[in-house]
Amino acid sequence: MRFLFLASILLLGVSSCQQNAQPAATGATATPTAPATPTGQTYGAAISAEGAQPISALSTLLGTQDSAQVKLVGTAHEVCQAKGCWMTMKLADGRDMRIRFKEYAFFVPKDISGKTVVINGWAHRETVPVSDLRHFAQDAGKSATEVAAITEPQQQLNFEADGVLVKE
Repeated sequence: MRFLFLASILLLGVSSCQQNAQPAATGATATPTAPATPTGQTYGAAISAEGAQPISALSTLLGTQDSAQVKLVGTAHEVCQAKGCWMTMKLADGRDMRIRFKEYAFFVPKDISGKTVVINGWAHRETVPVSDLRHFAQDAGKSATEVAAITEPQQQLNFEADGVLVKE
């Protein structure tokens, strides 16, 4: 019985960004999880910029694989304004790549758009359902008309980060 109670609390903690603009009960916050370094602030697992490849090289790094573990550097484009529970970066072809955070264990500050970031984790191709696309559009502040216009799933290149370094 106790297991079911804990499992239900965990599920509530990872529910929709828009349901609660406060950090989840699991302790996930925009608070840094590692101390500041001379090069920036780390969220999630402590990482450095050493060995990071430019995001423009992702296509080459991924090749024909469906996924690959990589460390990338680029510019944060959009950030979830509900909690900082996802962000996007522009790919070389101009499309956005959505970065989510491993196990919903950490968030990034909502004001990092335009800042240089280093992300470490898994890049992967996936088909994103309409419900998720609409959810992300709402989190990004899109109008009801723009959200309603989303009617087809999309094939996307996305990323699950275990650590993010926001460079100063």
